[in-house]
Amino acid sequence: MTRRGAGPLAALGGSAVLFHVAPAAVAWRRMRCRVVPALSGVGRPGHVALTFDDGPDPRSTPVILEALAKLDWKATFFVLGSQVRRAPDLLDEILDQGHELGVHGDHHVSHLRRPAPWAVADVRRARDLVEDRTGQAMRWFRPPYGALAASSVVAGRRNGLQTVLWSTWGRDWREEATPGSVVADVTRTWHAGPTVLLHDSDVTSAAGSWRSAVGALPLLAEAWEHYDVGPLRDHGLPLRGRAALA
Repeated sequence: MTRRGAGPLAALGGSAVLFHVAPAAVAWRRMRCRVVPALSGVGRPGHVALTFDDGPDPRSTPVILEALAKLDWKATFFVLGSQVRRAPDLLDEILDQGHELGVHGDHHVSHLRRPAPWAVADVRRARDLVEDRTGQAMRWFRPPYGALAASSVVAGRRNGLQTVLWSTWGRDWREEATPGSVVADVTRTWHAGPTVLLHDSDVTSAAGSWRSAVGALPLLAEAWEHYDVGPLRDHGLPLRGRAALA
């Protein structure tokens, strides 16, 4: 869960000190979308990259998948290694329905106070677990909470993954979230060519909060009538590392 240009990104990546300060700036979503659009998931106009964090969850992920199937939408699921161990068969179900997988880490722990070796190992465990289970090479990484520290950057690069945050979110993790509030928050934080953050699990958020995302999907379909909705692989992001070679 995450509550929540190559030139600028390279400049940021060159300084561990700067990147440990950067999360405060990264939290300023509008500036982040302008300064580091690829990191923020800003893709091609007319396309919405729909992403879900914190699964897979045997209680909620199948409900999300059913709702997506009704809309004929595909999405990218950023999974936790700890959750995959609980429900490994759900990875097969996600892929069988045409969706995409990304890495959210092995444990849902902020990287802000974690050293690079810890983060590298945590992300590697999750990546290897998913790849061994599915036989597919992972492309994407999103750090827990969207907390982008120097250790996050190192972990993504050393594991051959491209880090992608989001440009737009529904704040569906909150106890008070409703389908209507999710739609309102998505509308309020809208950015052209968005990557939208929702959750298919409540393991790190308010119990049952994932239901607000399920209820929001048909409402979003009305708002997104003139957009293509799909996974990150179709979003037109400039690819780096392993993703560029796939």
